[in-house]
Amino acid sequence: MAAVRRTKAIEASWRLHRWLFRVSGGRVGTRFQGMPIVLLTTTGRKSGEPRSVTIPFITDGDAFVCVGSNAGHTADPDWVRNLRANPSATLFRKGERFAVTGHEAEGAERERLWARAVETDPAYAEYARRVTSRRIPVMVLERSD
Repeated sequence: MAAVRRTKAIEASWRLHRWLFRVSGGRVGTRFQGMPIVLLTTTGRKSGEPRSVTIPFITDGDAFVCVGSNAGHTADPDWVRNLRANPSATLFRKGERFAVTGHEAEGAERERLWARAVETDPAYAEYARRVTSRRIPVMVLERSD
């Protein structure tokens, strides 16, 4: 996928994608530029309210791995910050909703998963080149139900 820049138009397309994914019961928008998509719902770290985002993922065994690139923005995405504050979340994929627990990959785990993510989507490498003020987080979501 080509590396995009976070703009108001891109944010609007993300909202539209999330809406289509939800209203179709996860049947529309299951892939984006070749990558599979999941609906991740976290608990807002400030509001305590559910917050959902459609996000690409790769798998690592039974775990879902999501990269917090935020389209090369200087701040980590809210969903990453929410998971750090409360690692319990839900995923919705292929008509199934299930509980997950997230953690941020560190050390050798992060390096291995980052390499796989970049191999799957080279745009992540471009985002990392753009963002020098933070290390792009790699989040691992494991079923907990």
